[in-house]
Amino acid sequence: MHRRSIDVALTAAAPIIWGTTYLVTAELLPADRPLWSGAYRALPAGLLLLALTRRRPRGAWWWRAALLGALNIGAFFPLLFVAAYRLPGGTAAVLGAAQPLLVAALTVAVLRERPGRPALFAALVAPLGVALVVLRPGAGLDPLGVAAGLAGTAAMATGLVLTRRWGRPAGVGTLAGTSWQLVAGGLLILPVAVAVEGAPPAPDGPALLGYAWLGLIGTALAYALWFRGAARLPVTRVSVLGALSPLTAAALGWLALGQALNPIQLVGFAVAVTAMVLGQLPGRPSGDPATGPTLTRRAGVATPAPRRPDPAAPRAAARPRRRAAT
Repeated sequence: MHRRSIDVALTAAAPIIWGTTYLVTAELLPADRPLWSGAYRALPAGLLLLALTRRRPRGAWWWRAALLGALNIGAFFPLLFVAAYRLPGGTAAVLGAAQPLLVAALTVAVLRERPGRPALFAALVAPLGVALVVLRPGAGLDPLGVAAGLAGTAAMATGLVLTRRWGRPAGVGTLAGTSWQLVAGGLLILPVAVAVEGAPPAPDGPALLGYAWLGLIGTALAYALWFRGAARLPVTRVSVLGALSPLTAAALGWLALGQALNPIQLVGFAVAVTAMVLGQLPGRPSGDPATGPTLTRRAGVATPAPRRPDPAAPRAAARPRRRAAT
């Protein structure tokens, strides 16, 4: 239990760190350059981790790392920025908070695992709490923004589930696996940033500080913690913790920018945090006799769970055989 609590706490640190992105972007980074911000955030951090770990993909992991990097970084970052620019009032954050529902469905379809009831409850309730915190009256529902937000959420959810399904190659640590995804995702963002936003901006002192925070802490460290959690914890419980990102952003807006929180927002905080805590509770053990044998996953292969021994079997085996009459 103690080790599991540490895993949950370390995984929760990732979305809390991501929640600082909104404040850092608004206060330190150049305006209207979101794609270059995404490239600066992912590619240098990935190259740094790659230089430190000195591990390259081999075999099937070349395309697996490219696909995971595209889903978790290369597609997610641009789609997130499009949604944030076209959806005022925190609507993009609410769409992102719906990720646990997609993860729960993909967990059943891809991993053949049934999420526990506490995790499903949290997946339903946490987005409601986030909505109470970040939505404002008159929040727009631009169709392109909604489509981008849902597509980004689906990409991140798929990447999270595939990260759990594939794990990492034997002998490869979390930092090395994270570096592959960051480099692949950053390389995908780079040509899009050039095509859409032109030449890269020349960062000044505050921007360099902001990029350093987002690259080293908000990306290299945060994604390493996130992927570590995805490998150790049920993915539905991991995805529920993602609601901490918009909640952290709202809390920092209140603390650092003087943005007031009304009673409804405070209720939303309480609802979302309570749902996330309950979502980490263990569900009912699988393998119920009423539902038959369940599947357990070992080394990425689903195998039937061992059956309980028949109490009558030992007694039957211990009986001496009766000799046939001669």
